Amino acid sequence: MGDSEHEPAMVQAKALVKRFGDFEAVRGIDVEVRPGEAFGFLGPNGAGKSSTMRMIASVSPRTDGDLRVLGMDPDVEGPKIRARLGVVPQQDNLDTELTVRQNLQIYGRYFGLSRAHVRSKAEELMEFAQLTDRANAEVDSLSGGMKRRLTIARSLVNDPELLLLDEPTTGLDPQARHLLWDRLFRLKAGGTTLIITTHYMDEAEQLCDRLVVMDNGRIAAEGSPADLISRYSTREVVELRFPNGEQEAAAKRIEGLAERVEVLPDRVLLYTMTGEATLEQAHARGLRPLSSLVRRSSLEDVFLRLTGRTLVD
Repeated sequence: MGDSEHEPAMVQAKALVKRFGDFEAVRGIDVEVRPGEAFGFLGPNGAGKSSTMRMIASVSPRTDGDLRVLGMDPDVEGPKIRARLGVVPQQDNLDTELTVRQNLQIYGRYFGLSRAHVRSKAEELMEFAQLTDRANAEVDSLSGGMKRRLTIARSLVNDPELLLLDEPTTGLDPQARHLLWDRLFRLKAGGTTLIITTHYMDEAEQLCDRLVVMDNGRIAAEGSPADLISRYSTREVVELRFPNGEQEAAAKRIEGLAERVEVLPDRVLLYTMTGEATLEQAHARGLRPLSSLVRRSSLEDVFLRLTGRTLVD
């Protein structure tokens, strides 16, 4: 990121709070997003990610604390901030009866851009989103991946300095997800600062320079994906699968073999620095799992350790 650490922060939040009546959705978080980086918010449903994003987008006033976006106070200079932002909402909100080109041109006019400029910009963005051959197609005829690419293209009409993406690839197939990742890599390489919320751990590992894990309105951890894995997990994980009902007994027989042992309904996880050696030791104790796997620790291991495995509605 070069000298970005010495430049003014794109987003600076201190003791940021958001309440809805008696419910405190965001409970005094501190966040700093640096110029040119991709910053992620991870967390289960109800963790406070969307509430935080809406405050940064200057469409939802904070309840308490301090927030500066592009050096400005959203409560005072919201319109100026929004003019310099790009926002990709969780659900596509395109004009479905208009064509791809018309969606881009009409949206550009909302920012007061000239007709000539938005015509030129629309062509540039259709090429960027690989939609040039669908320029005159109505949005209703597009696939989910095409609609998502168009939504991202539309958010770039005003050449934003900061792009907010809320669950950008939810519901897309792997090919469409990877194509979108490529587009986001290109934006970041061009100097656009990205803030991303996602439920996909592999997406966060691929795209984010730094991220925070939010849980119950607070920040549980912050750092780069590699830093978080190093801090909250081990280098490797051994997965042992046993017949139903045998996991607890197996876990007792492997006590002391790993830094941490987790028993799941269908398998036992051993968190260790040396996976193959740990697996050999498990076999030496007479354990015969149905299957075994040694893998690298991932951000998902960190996420589940910090937020738990219980489903949050």
